[in-house]
Amino acid sequence: MATSRERFIQTLNHIEPEEVVVDLGSTAVTGIHANALHRLRGALKLEERTVKVGEPLQLLGEVEEDVRQALHLDIVGVSTGMNLFGFSNKGRKPWTLESGLKVDVPTDFNTTVDEQGRHYLYPQGDMSVPPSGMLPKDGFFFDNITRGTIEFDEDTIGGAGDFKDDFAVITDEQLRELERQCDYYYNNTDYGLIYCSAIASIGDFAIVPGPNVKHPRGIRDLADFMMAHQICPNYIHEMFELQVEVGLKNAELVRQACGDKIQVIQISGTDFGTQNGPFMSLDAFREFYKPYFTKINDWVHKNTSWKTFFHSCGAVSSFLRDFYEAGADILNPVQLSAAGMDGKELKEKWGDKFVFWGGGIDTQHTLPFSTPEAVYNETMERLKLFSKGGGFVFNTIHNIQSPTTAENLMAMFQAIADFRNRR
Repeated sequence: MATSRERFIQTLNHIEPEEVVVDLGSTAVTGIHANALHRLRGALKLEERTVKVGEPLQLLGEVEEDVRQALHLDIVGVSTGMNLFGFSNKGRKPWTLESGLKVDVPTDFNTTVDEQGRHYLYPQGDMSVPPSGMLPKDGFFFDNITRGTIEFDEDTIGGAGDFKDDFAVITDEQLRELERQCDYYYNNTDYGLIYCSAIASIGDFAIVPGPNVKHPRGIRDLADFMMAHQICPNYIHEMFELQVEVGLKNAELVRQACGDKIQVIQISGTDFGTQNGPFMSLDAFREFYKPYFTKINDWVHKNTSWKTFFHSCGAVSSFLRDFYEAGADILNPVQLSAAGMDGKELKEKWGDKFVFWGGGIDTQHTLPFSTPEAVYNETMERLKLFSKGGGFVFNTIHNIQSPTTAENLMAMFQAIADFRNRR
């Protein structure tokens, strides 16, 4: 029987493994909300323990080793230990979700609450500056707070200067943490490894507002940012050039720390699709995004053996040729519920070009709100569709959301187990 890592490598090379590879929680776009993880742990009858929040923006729970073992998961993520709010996930303290669930959060996860019951989270944990995240009362995750909008004036603004504090080169301490994780998981486990901190999420809406920056400057409002592509295009190009410059430096540092111990590097978390169509025209993508993604993907393919993980939600079928030409090896989350994202067509046309990482079940409707029988059936249908011929990592369509029941989670994993045992 091949190990998880061996099957993962086969999958990445479009060889159908003897068992489908399964991921839960290796990245911030393939994870599970802390509430849902708590229910899953209970359904698996695992040791009672407090769920750790590993990604503060979305309040994702850390999938720990006992869960990986119980569900026969195949992949773990390695990172520098830093999150989108600019503080380390090291250290732990108690916090309570809106559901009432007590969780552990990083030491610098500092919040205040206003008279309407909204929680505010601070960049780098610094409560002396304005907050950069807001959790609504009864909400499930934080929203970014826009803090730095300015008027459009291409003569007085510059994308590189305004965003110089947003993108940082990995420090020696962070690199040692990454090296420690790589060495541990490579030498002591059989898991496949992905570097899960997106190396160059060019134009990512989660990053543009600057949740990790104490005093953000420049165009931070998302609507203004999209308009800036037409009003002041040089501003956008300057920002993206800076982002890729830092990304390339960090890619080299990751190579030095991990080498071939990792099999995949996450390039981007930028969404290019809505439910009904793309965010922008193909011409705009080709002008503003494709050259920069091509540059960093080319570096990865020239200097390493890694595959490149490219995340984009939504209706992006018309962009897939350009994603492929830009050097993306892996497509996530494969949102079949979006317009034009037909699973059979995607598999037939693109299944030999992209590894589909996701698409296993709809997390907007079926998994949180349907019956266990419907969950089982949709999961089994997707497994049969995508696994044939290799090139498929089972994961849900984006993160598992907070309302998801234990019964539906168990139905999904039962379908995976039955599919794996069908031979």
